[in-house]
Amino acid sequence: MSTARALHALRDRFSPTDRMPLVFLGHGSPMNAIEDTGFSRAWADLGRSLPRPKAILVVSAHWMTRDTTLVDVSAMPRTIHDFYGFPETLYREDYPAPGNPELAREVVSLLASHHAEEDSTWGLDHGAWTVLKFLYPGANVPVFQISIDMSRGLGYQLEIGAALSELRDRGVLILGSGNVVHNLRAMRPGGKPLDFAVEFDTLFADKLTDRDFTALSDRENLGALLRMAHPSVDHYLPTLTIAGASDGRDDLTFMTDDIDLGSVSMRSFVFHPA
Repeated sequence: MSTARALHALRDRFSPTDRMPLVFLGHGSPMNAIEDTGFSRAWADLGRSLPRPKAILVVSAHWMTRDTTLVDVSAMPRTIHDFYGFPETLYREDYPAPGNPELAREVVSLLASHHAEEDSTWGLDHGAWTVLKFLYPGANVPVFQISIDMSRGLGYQLEIGAALSELRDRGVLILGSGNVVHNLRAMRPGGKPLDFAVEFDTLFADKLTDRDFTALSDRENLGALLRMAHPSVDHYLPTLTIAGASDGRDDLTFMTDDIDLGSVSMRSFVFHPA
């Protein structure tokens, strides 16, 4: 299904009383934040289709920790420009959304068994604000991030998602941001999609559709293909958080399933109440 048709199918599916959907966005290059691209237009269209949440919890590929899951409890998360070598215009971008310290501290308690701790130093990295500016351009929905514990196995993020899932019934939109395939070493500007990128992206989509999350978190069986798709799994793990927060009551809609730069999958998806 094309992105336009997928978003049209989502529109009018939601009401204010619905359980909140789950969103994963392939964010790709920070330049999508300031350029008119098919990806940024799709994110804006999605934002017009989604219900307005009471708060947004973001799991971004760009906040990595070890042996802990940090939760940002700041009242006004700062906009982090965590990249280099881009036009000055990009560094002037700001997303001044408020945080939600009370809810964030509840999440720390919710994830107590996953070694969660409070943090007030992070803010919103580019995995968060570059897409949020299109989803909710008014920056008037409270938002906060949680980190990814890189010391754990892939299945750990499924557990994190399952623990967070109850927030959906409280008006919280859980947003994952990364990429289904992310191999910057293999990038070819203007190049056609590389075979390994297409293979992993297709495998991921098939297993996600079948709800075979065990296969998606089995590093040994994914083997060399996973290592090609993700020299580091930081951009992959948010997909698993979002999958783990879903259940059999959800339908799945894919959008922006392009392979950009040869080796970066821009595939995005939404789990939403059936």
